[in-house]
Amino acid sequence: MMRFTTLIKNPADWMTGEGADNAIVLTSRIRLARNLRGESFPGWAKKEERRHALEVMRPAVEGLSVMKDAFSQELDDLTSVQKQVLVERHLISREHAARGEGSAAVIERRQSIALMLNEEDHLRMQAIRPGMSLRGAFESLSAIDDELENALELAFDHELGYLTTCPTNLGTGLRASAMLHLPALVLSDQIGQVLQAVNKIGLAVRGLYGEGTESLGNLFQISNQSTLGESEETILRRLERVISQVATHERNARDKLLEDDPAMVSDKIGRAYGVLRHAWIIDSKEALTHLSLLRLGGDLGFLPQDTVKTCDALLMDIQPAHLQLHSGRKMTPEERDSIRAEIVRGRLQSLEAPDIRSTRKKDESDPDPEIL
Repeated sequence: MMRFTTLIKNPADWMTGEGADNAIVLTSRIRLARNLRGESFPGWAKKEERRHALEVMRPAVEGLSVMKDAFSQELDDLTSVQKQVLVERHLISREHAARGEGSAAVIERRQSIALMLNEEDHLRMQAIRPGMSLRGAFESLSAIDDELENALELAFDHELGYLTTCPTNLGTGLRASAMLHLPALVLSDQIGQVLQAVNKIGLAVRGLYGEGTESLGNLFQISNQSTLGESEETILRRLERVISQVATHERNARDKLLEDDPAMVSDKIGRAYGVLRHAWIIDSKEALTHLSLLRLGGDLGFLPQDTVKTCDALLMDIQPAHLQLHSGRKMTPEERDSIRAEIVRGRLQSLEAPDIRSTRKKDESDPDPEIL
């Protein structure tokens, strides 16, 4: 089995966005909730019942074909910083990290598949893919679900579907979500009405780390709310439609900002570049805000295209637990702010100043409307 240090040494496949268009839709995630038949659900289970459920599940999960040379660990055997790193990487939930004895995580080596054992449900499995790829994520998880159905007896009712701790997960047990980067909708004050419209049709909008978290770095997570009475196909199709509509609104907002107020866009990106290249102390929130604008600059052509990838790697590496792991010791918030600034400066050292003229290139190359 893989060690924690080996798992974390490499960025996850979905973090690097390899081969995917992730300018607006960063990642797609599918999660399935399942429980064992005849076992008390984790929230009600006594300690020995949780341990028993874990002993039943763990060999089946480790035996999955995708889990060859995977990382598998009981959460009790991880330090609080290690658990927090897994939360920051979206590999376990904050709730799972807080659970004690009898909980475990099994994570595929490329980190695109992760299974939480004894979280709110006995099994929470997830697949993450870069860009807009809900189908691909669903298909890979579906194959794992089929494998587990053959190895374990799952709690299933012919009327209600899969039985889960929370009624909103009943039925398919499926939660599909995408992480979107929406800086132009935020800058043009349209974000409120777009998110309101998304909420109105029964989808949830959350921050960077899901339920109860704020949006940082202009990142928003859109997911389905309920699963009962709808097929997987219906849930996925609705989400795909809404996400592509929101992405189109963002793309249009980017074009319109460049057209209507190129000076403001240039200023925002230029200032973000200046702060990140020269700050000696920077907190998480400020760093994420500026990285978001730098990422936008990479997409709009102010900065080289690979700036987007650099920003994505930094989004993860400057999170508090990642910083502590990097320095190998517990740090005060002030120390973290200094180390964060140092890492950012180092990574952006060779990044040249934004090419602000690129905002005018479009106008100069446009034919004169009066001649047409």
